[in-house]
Amino acid sequence: MARFRFKLQNILNMKEKLEEQAKNEYSQANMRLREAEEEEERLKARQADAEAELAKLLSETLDVMKIKQGEDAVEILKVYVRQQHLVVIQCAREVEIAREKLNEAMKERKTFEKLREHAFEDFLKEVNLAEQKEVDELVSYRHGRM
Repeated sequence: MARFRFKLQNILNMKEKLEEQAKNEYSQANMRLREAEEEEERLKARQADAEAELAKLLSETLDVMKIKQGEDAVEILKVYVRQQHLVVIQCAREVEIAREKLNEAMKERKTFEKLREHAFEDFLKEVNLAEQKEVDELVSYRHGRM
Protein backbone atom coordinates (compact mmCIF):
# COMPACT_ATOMS: atom_id res chain seq x y z
CA MET A 1 0.00 0.00 0.00
CA ALA A 2 1.15 3.52 -0.76
CA ARG A 3 2.43 5.67 2.05
CA PHE A 4 0.91 9.08 2.82
CA ARG A 5 3.34 11.99 2.80
CA PHE A 6 2.12 15.51 3.49
CA LYS A 7 4.15 17.92 1.41
CA LEU A 8 3.79 20.72 3.95
CA GLN A 9 4.66 18.63 7.03
CA ASN A 10 7.78 20.70 7.75
CA ILE A 11 5.70 23.86 7.79
CA LEU A 12 3.10 22.22 10.03
CA ASN A 13 5.87 21.15 12.43
CA MET A 14 7.21 24.70 12.46
CA LYS A 15 3.72 26.09 13.15
CA GLU A 16 3.32 23.68 16.05
CA LYS A 17 6.64 24.85 17.50
CA LEU A 18 5.63 28.50 17.06
CA GLU A 19 2.35 27.79 18.83
CA GLU A 20 4.19 26.14 21.71
CA GLN A 21 6.50 29.15 21.94
CA ALA A 22 3.49 31.49 21.94
CA LYS A 23 1.92 29.43 24.73
CA ASN A 24 5.10 29.78 26.78
CA GLU A 25 5.23 33.54 26.20
CA TYR A 26 1.57 33.85 27.17
CA SER A 27 2.06 31.91 30.39
CA GLN A 28 5.14 33.98 31.27
CA ALA A 29 3.23 37.22 30.62
CA ASN A 30 0.38 35.96 32.80
CA MET A 31 2.85 35.09 35.55
CA ARG A 32 4.40 38.57 35.38
CA LEU A 33 0.92 40.12 35.56
CA ARG A 34 0.00 38.08 38.63
CA GLU A 35 3.28 39.03 40.32
CA ALA A 36 2.71 42.71 39.53
CA GLU A 37 -0.84 42.54 40.90
CA GLU A 38 0.39 40.84 44.06
CA GLU A 39 3.06 43.52 44.51
CA GLU A 40 0.42 46.22 44.03
CA GLU A 41 -1.73 44.59 46.71
CA ARG A 42 1.25 44.40 49.09
CA LEU A 43 1.96 48.10 48.51
CA LYS A 44 -1.68 48.99 49.12
CA ALA A 45 -1.58 47.04 52.37
CA ARG A 46 1.61 48.86 53.41
CA GLN A 47 -0.05 52.17 52.52
CA ALA A 48 -3.10 51.29 54.62
CA ASP A 49 -0.82 50.37 57.52
CA ALA A 50 1.09 53.64 57.18
CA GLU A 51 -2.17 55.60 57.11
CA ALA A 52 -3.37 53.79 60.23
CA GLU A 53 -0.06 54.54 61.92
CA LEU A 54 -0.38 58.20 60.93
CA ALA A 55 -3.93 58.35 62.33
CA LYS A 56 -2.62 56.80 65.55
CA LEU A 57 0.17 59.42 65.74
CA LEU A 58 -2.34 62.22 65.19
CA SER A 59 -4.57 60.95 67.98
CA GLU A 60 -1.73 60.67 70.50
CA THR A 61 0.37 63.43 71.90
CA LEU A 62 1.58 65.60 69.09
CA ASP A 63 5.10 64.78 68.00
CA VAL A 64 5.57 66.86 64.88
CA MET A 65 8.62 64.97 63.67
CA LYS A 66 6.90 61.56 63.82
CA ILE A 67 3.76 62.98 62.18
CA LYS A 68 5.84 64.45 59.35
CA GLN A 69 7.64 61.14 58.88
CA GLY A 70 4.30 59.34 58.83
CA GLU A 71 2.88 61.73 56.23
CA ASP A 72 6.01 61.32 54.11
CA ALA A 73 5.76 57.54 54.35
CA VAL A 74 2.11 57.64 53.23
CA GLU A 75 2.93 59.92 50.28
CA ILE A 76 5.86 57.75 49.21
CA LEU A 77 3.70 54.65 49.36
CA LYS A 78 1.01 56.39 47.30
CA VAL A 79 3.64 57.07 44.63
CA TYR A 80 4.79 53.45 44.77
CA VAL A 81 1.21 52.24 44.40
CA ARG A 82 0.64 54.50 41.37
CA GLN A 83 3.88 53.29 39.78
CA GLN A 84 2.98 49.67 40.46
CA HIS A 85 -0.47 50.23 38.98
CA LEU A 86 1.21 51.42 35.79
CA VAL A 87 3.33 48.26 35.83
CA VAL A 88 0.15 46.18 36.18
CA ILE A 89 -1.41 48.00 33.23
CA GLN A 90 1.71 47.36 31.12
CA CYS A 91 1.75 43.69 32.10
CA ALA A 92 -1.94 43.42 31.16
CA ARG A 93 -1.10 44.86 27.73
CA GLU A 94 1.71 42.33 27.34
CA VAL A 95 -0.69 39.53 28.27
CA GLU A 96 -3.15 40.75 25.65
CA ILE A 97 -0.45 40.92 22.98
CA ALA A 98 0.77 37.44 23.91
CA ARG A 99 -2.81 36.13 23.78
CA GLU A 100 -3.28 37.60 20.31
CA LYS A 101 -0.02 36.01 19.13
CA LEU A 102 -1.12 32.68 20.59
CA ASN A 103 -4.49 32.90 18.86
CA GLU A 104 -2.79 33.68 15.55
CA ALA A 105 -0.36 30.78 15.97
CA MET A 106 -3.24 28.44 16.77
CA LYS A 107 -5.15 29.60 13.67
CA GLU A 108 -2.12 29.01 11.46
CA ARG A 109 -1.52 25.54 12.92
CA LYS A 110 -5.17 24.61 12.52
CA THR A 111 -5.11 25.82 8.91
CA PHE A 112 -2.21 23.53 8.10
CA GLU A 113 -3.82 20.66 9.99
CA LYS A 114 -6.95 21.12 7.87
CA LEU A 115 -4.80 21.11 4.74
CA ARG A 116 -3.19 17.89 5.97
CA GLU A 117 -6.59 16.32 6.63
CA HIS A 118 -7.81 17.26 3.15
CA ALA A 119 -4.64 15.92 1.59
CA PHE A 120 -5.06 12.67 3.53
CA GLU A 121 -8.68 12.37 2.40
CA ASP A 122 -7.58 12.92 -1.20
CA PHE A 123 -4.87 10.30 -0.72
CA LEU A 124 -7.42 7.80 0.60
CA LYS A 125 -9.68 8.49 -2.36
CA GLU A 126 -6.79 7.89 -4.76
CA VAL A 127 -5.88 4.65 -2.99
CA ASN A 128 -9.50 3.48 -3.11
CA LEU A 129 -9.74 4.34 -6.80
CA ALA A 130 -6.53 2.45 -7.51
CA GLU A 131 -7.80 -0.57 -5.56
CA GLN A 132 -11.13 -0.46 -7.39
CA LYS A 133 -9.31 -0.26 -10.71
CA GLU A 134 -7.19 -3.30 -9.79
CA VAL A 135 -10.28 -5.22 -8.71
CA ASP A 136 -12.08 -4.28 -11.93
CA GLU A 137 -9.08 -5.38 -14.00
CA LEU A 138 -8.87 -8.64 -12.08
CA VAL A 139 -12.58 -9.32 -12.50
CA SER A 140 -12.51 -8.48 -16.22
CA TYR A 141 -9.41 -10.66 -16.71
CA ARG A 142 -11.07 -13.61 -14.96
CA HIS A 143 -14.30 -13.04 -16.80
CA GLY A 144 -12.44 -12.84 -20.11
CA ARG A 145 -10.61 -16.14 -19.47
CA MET A 146 -13.80 -18.10 -18.92
